[in-house]
Amino acid sequence: MNARTEPETAEPVQPARPPIVRELLLVAGLFLVYKVGRQLATGHTAEAFRNAADVWHAERRLHLPGEGAVQSLLLHGDVLVRVANTYYATVHFPATLAFLVWLYLRRPAHYVWARRVLAAVTAAALVLHLTFPLAPPRMLTAAGLTDTARVYGPSVYGPPQTDQLSNQFAAMPSLHFGWALMVAVGLIVATRSRWRWLWLLHPLVTLLVIVGTANHYWLDAIVAGALLGAALAVIRVPVRTAATTGRGGPRPVRAKAGDHVLVGAGR
Repeated sequence: MNARTEPETAEPVQPARPPIVRELLLVAGLFLVYKVGRQLATGHTAEAFRNAADVWHAERRLHLPGEGAVQSLLLHGDVLVRVANTYYATVHFPATLAFLVWLYLRRPAHYVWARRVLAAVTAAALVLHLTFPLAPPRMLTAAGLTDTARVYGPSVYGPPQTDQLSNQFAAMPSLHFGWALMVAVGLIVATRSRWRWLWLLHPLVTLLVIVGTANHYWLDAIVAGALLGAALAVIRVPVRTAATTGRGGPRPVRAKAGDHVLVGAGR
């Protein structure tokens, strides 16, 4: 039988998955550096309250909606405000961790990209926490807002004077919002489901929660979004491979026009 030429169908190439031990150590190290860095930013109470007053008045000059408008919706019922407090306390880290684990297992190239973006945003946030301490709106008398976590529970913070586990004067930028937005962006980029845009509900709900519970100002979220945008502009998303598809599994990679392979000989 005479040989003929047909377009070559290559096996999809899956990017190499980074060594898991190295990744665990890297992520744990980054988290430890961040926690230590936040602790270094404590002890600037007077400056944090001066900055809070400046941010509050800047928002009014910019005609941003008052944070109290969102909080008043939560305070219509005890159940809703407790759900918001629970969301603030329990979703932030687990959702981000689950996002990274899923990417590591299913989209290795996108995992490396997302990890780099999150590290860059977190590092930039730490610099701002060190240079611009900021008391959250729940501490600002002029805001007239309720500390919903303290009143209704659950709360992740103790009294600022004795809280040794967190820096409560690190409101800007909001990593709750920045990380949530990156989770949504990462899943939209790495998947092809027609429903993937619904992941934007995660940062939207997070935004309403952090503002409604008086843990953050609108500007905290705006700055976090700007930092994420800058990181995404510098750290480019990986080119989608055939193995990175939605439903139906990998798609074959077709050879370029003019590439041929001998098939059929000896059939």
